[in-house]
Amino acid sequence: MSIFQSFDSVQFSGDIGGKATNLARLHALQIPVPNWAVFTSKSLSGRSLTEDENITFSEKELSELSVPFGADFKEKTYAVRSSASDEDGGEFSFAGLFETRLHVPFSALESSISEIWKSGKSERVKAYREKNNLSEDSEVNVIVQEMIEPEVSGVAFGMNPINGDRSVSVISAVYGLGEGLVSGELDADIFRIKEGKIEEELADKTHAFRRGENGHGISKIEVDIQLQKAPSLNAETIQKIAIVLKKLEAELGFPQDIEFAVKNGELFLLQTRPVTTHQGEYILWDNSNIIESYPGITTPLTFTFINKMYEAVYRQFSGILGVKENEIESHSEVFKNTLGLVRGRVYYNLLSWYKMLAMVPGYSINAEFMEKMMGVQERFELKEDYQMSKRLAWTRIIGMVFRMIKMQRNLPAERDKFLAHLEKVMSTYGAIDFQAHSPEEIVTHYRAFETTLLLEWKAPLINDFLAMIWFGMLEKQAVKNFPNNQNIHNDLLCGSQDIISVEPIRKSLHISKLVSEDAAAKKLFLENTPQDIWEVLKEGNFDSIHAAVLDYLETFGERCVGELKLETVSYTQKPSLFIKVIKSYVSQGVVLRVVHSSVEDELRANAESLVNNHFKGKIIKKWWFNLVTKNARDAVSNRENLRYERTRGFGMVRRMFSALGDKWFELGKLENPRDVFYLELAEILESEKTGFKAEWTPLIKERKAEFENFATQRIPQERFFTYGQNFTDEYIYSDEKLEKAENDLSGIGCCPGLVTAKVRVVTDPNEIDSLDNDILVTSSTDPGWVTLFPTCAGIIVERGSLLSHSAIVSREMGIPCIVSVKGLLRTLKTGDEITMDGSTGVIKMLKNG
Repeated sequence: MSIFQSFDSVQFSGDIGGKATNLARLHALQIPVPNWAVFTSKSLSGRSLTEDENITFSEKELSELSVPFGADFKEKTYAVRSSASDEDGGEFSFAGLFETRLHVPFSALESSISEIWKSGKSERVKAYREKNNLSEDSEVNVIVQEMIEPEVSGVAFGMNPINGDRSVSVISAVYGLGEGLVSGELDADIFRIKEGKIEEELADKTHAFRRGENGHGISKIEVDIQLQKAPSLNAETIQKIAIVLKKLEAELGFPQDIEFAVKNGELFLLQTRPVTTHQGEYILWDNSNIIESYPGITTPLTFTFINKMYEAVYRQFSGILGVKENEIESHSEVFKNTLGLVRGRVYYNLLSWYKMLAMVPGYSINAEFMEKMMGVQERFELKEDYQMSKRLAWTRIIGMVFRMIKMQRNLPAERDKFLAHLEKVMSTYGAIDFQAHSPEEIVTHYRAFETTLLLEWKAPLINDFLAMIWFGMLEKQAVKNFPNNQNIHNDLLCGSQDIISVEPIRKSLHISKLVSEDAAAKKLFLENTPQDIWEVLKEGNFDSIHAAVLDYLETFGERCVGELKLETVSYTQKPSLFIKVIKSYVSQGVVLRVVHSSVEDELRANAESLVNNHFKGKIIKKWWFNLVTKNARDAVSNRENLRYERTRGFGMVRRMFSALGDKWFELGKLENPRDVFYLELAEILESEKTGFKAEWTPLIKERKAEFENFATQRIPQERFFTYGQNFTDEYIYSDEKLEKAENDLSGIGCCPGLVTAKVRVVTDPNEIDSLDNDILVTSSTDPGWVTLFPTCAGIIVERGSLLSHSAIVSREMGIPCIVSVKGLLRTLKTGDEITMDGSTGVIKMLKNG
């Protein structure tokens, strides 16, 4: 009996899985498909394994491959794919969850078949099955298909996969193999066909994936310059694909999602499946603000930790605003799903935020105002249980007004009480040497710390809410009274002089000055590595500099890029990282920049003068306007300061879990101490009773490989939608929900100043030491970026608002700054020369780099 079924002998049987069954249907319809065979799960089970747990076949069994692939089957290369019994159906596609191997030589066929077969039991597949209530007993078959070397590959849909429009067919195509398209690494041409007419959306196709130089595997190569902007498919082939899509829909009963390849003008189909139906609610995902706190790839431990914190914090917050406990409990799933992890990146689930908003008293009376105030830009259709009658809403909103008055009156005392409690708790846990404790004791300490501090965050929540209320009221009053002065509400908040985010810059510049004024210290910093400099300082040399560094580390050692990510290595943990910053300041002579500039005072004084003149003789209106301004100023300043306390709390958690990783490494449980960040919080808490579980070792290995792969993939769009949590390529790379770039770039001016200089686009501040007086251009910043600010001429940020970190700190430092610039990173590139106006928010392109 053969170990496989070949394409010409396959029956329409579920035994071979969804993907193989669909290939058999294509063959029966006489649609060209590269030769293929399927190894059933039944034939693979129980076979002998090598030491590497690979399946082995006898020489006689392998010789049978000559039937589907010809006598030269040993000279060919193959695509090896999964075909699970519930894969590629009408409801669940499993897209991207199983492994695929391309251009596999005959010599590696056994190992590749083994790898694909085993991937059916991977953690991500199990999670997908669990999420969708699918059986864990599904059989995984393996398809081996002859590789062809196509000029063009792509995917095509028999309907618009985004909006379900069946009158439109959509084709995405790239040069070479389709791997670059499926992985999201390459931009693709898009062709839409409606009633025979073709609409083109051409990409700049600079690269393609082709067969590797050694004859197997794949490699990324440059595309000839004359082909980069040309259509990858001609009209004849596009129409041919459209005809195939219509034929498949007629024969199979539903619009199809196909993968195709074109070789020598001939169209081949590699696979087909029904376009996955929408499962779950419509969800809008957005990371435009949260990316400030969690840039780049975020590990499972950090995500599960912050997800729990968000759940707890916003349950508290809803209670503060008057939502009844039974209502909070009945909608517990909403609070558990405020965030999502999309290929390793943190996103807001705006549907959950909208549902929380709808619970707040007052929403049903003035939904539009509440949506604008809370920053929700798209209305969702909600079930009736999220709505309340206007009578009940009025009753509750009156109660909320009284609570707000009480909250405002008690806020200073609540803040003082919170800070005193925080200092006491931080002092207690700061004195603990976690390295001297067992893993179980460390977890016990974490549980106590979580209960004592992390879940008691009432004062910062109230302050954040009142900052939003008062700032919104101030902006509304400013627009009403000063329609020709767009920034007066911003200018009135300047000059606080008590914002802690600027203090790290003051201290670091002071250290740079100390070093620069001491010839021997300056020589040390200029001629040695950061680690060697730190070793010298620890030996007792340069006492004043060493003391200043220790003081900085004691106070701001957790303030670093990605400071809220537990896997981040802070300055406290590795002081040489901070020494590197000082070294760059010293080498560039950055010691004299004014940190608190006169710009803030001038802006505030001018704004206050305008207010006084406008409200002359209007005592009541002036009193109210000044009260709103005073409360907004107080709440906004304390918002930034209280956020630093969150950084300190997270820093303590980082210490605990880092120590846990060290202890498990010492006990031989982890290959690397930092592997602890690939466990989830629930698993770590479970270890308090069970200890380290043996099954976590392969789980960690799998998650590390998965997250390393995420880092190589194209970054998902900053804003996209899905139905349920379906993070497949057609959703996460869709630009339908993106804000369109303006022809002339402009944003919100945060700090005045006219600057003409070159652009430096920075995605990771750890990759550079200095901006050399260029204009910093980035998507968002967090407080860890401040060490770069003294070396730039100006700051332009794609996201953010007048309350964002970059806006606040730039005003304090007198650095011209513009935030909230639509399409910024799609327009500006490193080396471009521009003029930016920090007053008007206008950006003018002078010369392309």
